[in-house]
Amino acid sequence: MSSIMTNTAAMTALKSLQFTTKTIEQTQNRISTGYAVSEAADNAAYWSIATTMRSDNSALSTVQDALGLGGAKLDVAYTALNSAIDVVDEIKSKLVAAREPGVDRAKIQSEISELQNQLTSISSSASFSGENWLSVDSSAATYSATKSIVSSFSRDTSGAVSVSTIDITITATTLFDANAAGSGILDTDFTTTGAGAVTVSVSNLDITATNVDDTDIDQMISNVDTAFQSMTDAASTLGASKKRVDMQSDFVSNLMDAVARGIGQLIDADMEEESTKLQALQVQQQLGVQALSIANGNAQTILSLFQ
Repeated sequence: MSSIMTNTAAMTALKSLQFTTKTIEQTQNRISTGYAVSEAADNAAYWSIATTMRSDNSALSTVQDALGLGGAKLDVAYTALNSAIDVVDEIKSKLVAAREPGVDRAKIQSEISELQNQLTSISSSASFSGENWLSVDSSAATYSATKSIVSSFSRDTSGAVSVSTIDITITATTLFDANAAGSGILDTDFTTTGAGAVTVSVSNLDITATNVDDTDIDQMISNVDTAFQSMTDAASTLGASKKRVDMQSDFVSNLMDAVARGIGQLIDADMEEESTKLQALQVQQQLGVQALSIANGNAQTILSLFQ
């Protein structure tokens, strides 16, 4: 039955055209933004996950910055400590030379004093971002023997977040301690038992002091060597911590990339698919316009019945 009041064909064609046009708009939006899910209305579950993971990735970026800062502090301390080891080794060699009968100990002491000044310079210069791990004051109210480096950010299955740190104890790596007790490797006092019976440390030993004999120098050599071994152990500790921080930094970088890929799998648009879909939809739109035109032409056919 043909009717001039209700054009069912035209209504169907119009609905089809409207749906095609709406789909084209969605496809064009995906192509222009690059996202298949750009807002919660597109897919609430995926959008929520992606938004949370983006936030977590931002936190991981901050963790990576913290690891970089901590790694720099470690690197400065490690580099300075290695330089100080060379100087202490040189002091030990000078002390051995002082055991040679007939040598001018005053001249050797002059060289040792310059080496001691170099140790002080190295230690005081080993500072980064206001922190010095080799020269400290353990009596200060702000002093802490444990240095923490933020190393990770994680979220558990319940959604609770947590931050982890790499903790480094600097008690055994400190070279100078301004505390009166002097607990640093280089400023810890020891007393010789020779004729001189002097109380000195690696940083202020003096072979020209009154009555210093070979026994005193031998004990100085022994204590300097002990300090040398302690510094070697300290360098190993810092080196291991530095390696761990470097590895953690690489891991966080790779983790951020993995999270970004995961987010992409959820919300990124497949540009090849969307491009192909857009071309097909544009053809459907053209056909829809033609179908609507044909449906609207049915009314003209009804008029011919009355001619």
